[in-house]
Amino acid sequence: MLHLRRFARPSTLALAVLLGMQGGAWAQQPMEEAAAPSASAKAPLPLEELRTFAEVLDRIKAAYVEPVDDKTLLENAIKGMLSNLDPHSAYLEPEAFAELQESTSGEFGGLGIEVGMEDGFIKVVSPIDDTPASKAGIEAGDLIVKIDGQPTKGLSMMDAIGKMRGKPGSSISLTLVREGGQPFDVKLTRAVIKVRSVRSQILEPGYGYLRVTQFQVNSGEEVGKALAKLKKDNDGKKLNGLVLDLRNNPGGVLQAAVEISDHFLTKGLIVYTEGRIANSELRFNADPADASEGVPLVVLINGGSASASEIVAGALQDHKRGVVMGTDSFGKGSVQTVLPLNNDRALKLTTALYYTPKGRSIQAQGIEPDIKVERAKLTREQAADGLREADLAGHLGNGNGGPDRPTATQIASDSPRPQDDDYQLGQALNLLKGLNLTRGQ
Repeated sequence: MLHLRRFARPSTLALAVLLGMQGGAWAQQPMEEAAAPSASAKAPLPLEELRTFAEVLDRIKAAYVEPVDDKTLLENAIKGMLSNLDPHSAYLEPEAFAELQESTSGEFGGLGIEVGMEDGFIKVVSPIDDTPASKAGIEAGDLIVKIDGQPTKGLSMMDAIGKMRGKPGSSISLTLVREGGQPFDVKLTRAVIKVRSVRSQILEPGYGYLRVTQFQVNSGEEVGKALAKLKKDNDGKKLNGLVLDLRNNPGGVLQAAVEISDHFLTKGLIVYTEGRIANSELRFNADPADASEGVPLVVLINGGSASASEIVAGALQDHKRGVVMGTDSFGKGSVQTVLPLNNDRALKLTTALYYTPKGRSIQAQGIEPDIKVERAKLTREQAADGLREADLAGHLGNGNGGPDRPTATQIASDSPRPQDDDYQLGQALNLLKGLNLTRGQ
């Protein structure tokens, strides 16, 4: 599950905005503020529909094949009320509410899979790195049509998540459909999911790689540390280029998305939200500090990049701070607010849409990359046999005294590098090199 938090204001208001695939943004606020009725909310209740509701309730209690208590019927009615608004609004019972709050810590039980809804089926938004889902080869876009042999058609997202969660070490079977193909089964073992949200390394001298897998509470701080470490690993010199990898990042805490964007921006708007209630109107601006030192930047996105990822990519794209490369992002631009109820329950309610600095709504559209690069695999062709000047008998030596390079010379290979097996990453690195060449660096 994904949770997005905004910066806390200096008041008792504790509002947390979630921008994940399943949750968008979540917020907690005093009930009296959350329940403030609008003019339309004060309109008389529709008596005819209330009579119909009461009649349906009576018929179910009297005629259903098994007895059903009033509490169960009313809770089911509430769930239906929320689930029919949009794919991200939901009624959270105590366990689901606790899981929602838990996931921002980066440690939770399950498969390590972010999901959404599509045509009544559960759709994989993205697998989380180094989890049972990613290790089993589950991919963004897969449809989960069965869980342990039971069809998912008609299940609410919360029910499906509940079925996939379980005791670490227990097994589960998912039936998947990929790109309209034939269904296939994947067996997984549940585990405690500990998500490491930020990773970094030097790809080549002068060129860094920074991957954010999920936006957690401390991800903004971790990115700041990673940028400092990349400079240190580059012999203390400023980087010539950096790849920010947001692929298959389903979102998370809004505050982290703002902080990460701010590491690369020195002024201007980062993101803003618009909704019907006052607390849903938020604006976030960059401060003058520049942790990235203006390094040339390529941002990688794909169909698994959602919500908070789209905030970062959209902000950097609008400010022309970096080149966005890859494929279209997921397109989740709504904000969910978590409104606590009595008895440890809550409503997760869509309350706003978020917009990029130039006023673009990402909802149902996503971020379109500046340079589209599909996922692909390259195979090297066998080098053709032939002669070079250095192979010829009696050839002259190099004018600068350099060593000969005959055909048979084998260049010592380095240890495997991420860009060697990742076509999109390789293209991002090539673009950065080209930018440096044209800038005379």
